[in-house]
Amino acid sequence: MMKYQPKDSFESPRFCGPRTFMRLPFMEQLDEHMDFVITGIPFDTGQSFRTGARFGPEAIRDFSILLRPYNPVQDINIFDYVSGVDFGDIPVIPGYITETYEKIEEGMAPIVEKGIIPIVLGGDHSITLGELRAIAKKYGPVALLQFDAHSDTWDSYFGKKYNHGTVFRRAIEEGLLDVSRSIQIGMRGSLYGPTDLQEARDLGLELYTTNDFKRVGVENMLDIIHQRVGSGPVFLSFDIDFLDPVYAPGTGTPEVSGVSIDDALALVRGLTGIDFVGFDLVEVLPAYDHGQITAAAASNIVYEFIALIALAKKNRIQPKMQVAE
Repeated sequence: MMKYQPKDSFESPRFCGPRTFMRLPFMEQLDEHMDFVITGIPFDTGQSFRTGARFGPEAIRDFSILLRPYNPVQDINIFDYVSGVDFGDIPVIPGYITETYEKIEEGMAPIVEKGIIPIVLGGDHSITLGELRAIAKKYGPVALLQFDAHSDTWDSYFGKKYNHGTVFRRAIEEGLLDVSRSIQIGMRGSLYGPTDLQEARDLGLELYTTNDFKRVGVENMLDIIHQRVGSGPVFLSFDIDFLDPVYAPGTGTPEVSGVSIDDALALVRGLTGIDFVGFDLVEVLPAYDHGQITAAAASNIVYEFIALIALAKKNRIQPKMQVAE
């Protein structure tokens, strides 16, 4: 059976060849052997402060060449169970967000229709609306699991409805999310008013600030997540500003007093047993990323997304125990 997996770095040095995520094969054609694809959406016109996240996919791929196939924490050799490729980038139209949404939906459609799990590298957080439009066409409304410093549920920025701060309000309005199973974690920082976070809750989202998370801890938060999202399809959106700027300085809207990379990885690793139908990691901005600190964090988080897919497939194919007569 055909299997797509990274190049062997004992045979080909890591610095050789074009940059793909984790040195996966670069392919622009889809087939039945693919469990997941990595694709970039290099769009940052939706940002409200620092721009430059259009270069995020490139930066994440560049650092990812250090990643190896065996995940010791999850105790799994990932590519024993899954096959995946780097699908390249979905075309975007810089400066034109609604037209770019059409491009995203068009580019994501064949991936989702074949049941392949997309893992998207952003780009700013506005791109997630296009992804959710494509995913909802196959799965209907999905649960949102969002790790982020901001709820991204404002009604508008500068009088405009589409940008990285309004994406989930638009997704709810369009019926793309099952809000009864959706949860946001990590909100922090100064706000425009006391109702900002309450408005997200009024939309039906369950919301935990960073202070809430630090109070309850990783294990209790994982219990809360599993209970909230339940057994239906889930989309995971990870904004790199969920992390404290110490661990992710290269981002568009940094907020102090965030989550450590240790806790972030523990959270993602604890998401086994959830029916993920898509992932994205957004808002990596390499111009502010000294020493590739943010790219290192981002690529390792994406690596854990792939491990979750592998663990899910491993659990599906485990032989059943024979019951003695």
